[in-house]
Amino acid sequence: MQYEKRKEKSMNFTIRPIEIRDAKGLSELRRMPGVFENTLGLPSERLNRAEDFIANLDRNTHQFVAIVKDDSGEEKVIGAAGLTVSASPRMRHSGSIGISVHKDYQNQGVGSALMRTLLDIADNWLMLVRVELCVYADNTRAIHLYEKLGFKKEGIKRKAAIRNGEYVDEIMMARIKE
Repeated sequence: MQYEKRKEKSMNFTIRPIEIRDAKGLSELRRMPGVFENTLGLPSERLNRAEDFIANLDRNTHQFVAIVKDDSGEEKVIGAAGLTVSASPRMRHSGSIGISVHKDYQNQGVGSALMRTLLDIADNWLMLVRVELCVYADNTRAIHLYEKLGFKKEGIKRKAAIRNGEYVDEIMMARIKE
């Protein structure tokens, strides 16, 4: 499935399923200051981690990238998002989301477009009832986006991760389709 080009807030970008050629851009995104602090990524991640991740995607994972083209036509990954459907037969109605946006392209509609892409897959192709995610409690911009898209706070995971030498809390959020 090819997703159309999007023009959001005067910026043109394309959202499409991830390909192995996106590994370098994904690796750079996951190690980028201004991005990795709000993910479970590490600044020391190697390129082969991204290559292995893409090469080993299974049928339960739907991973997309947002790309822009430079003047020479070269693609640059400016965002990535994935939806993973539970492998358990008793939980096939639910999936979890993860998203990252390049620091220079945040607050320009890229995250919203990636989230809408994932929710389209969840709602119209997989018929998921529950879509969930975790977000650091101090990531107010992301929380605002998720709430705008119908996610509700369900709980707090205290000291869920380490960031900059400190434990940080995560908020568990979900969107339930009735």
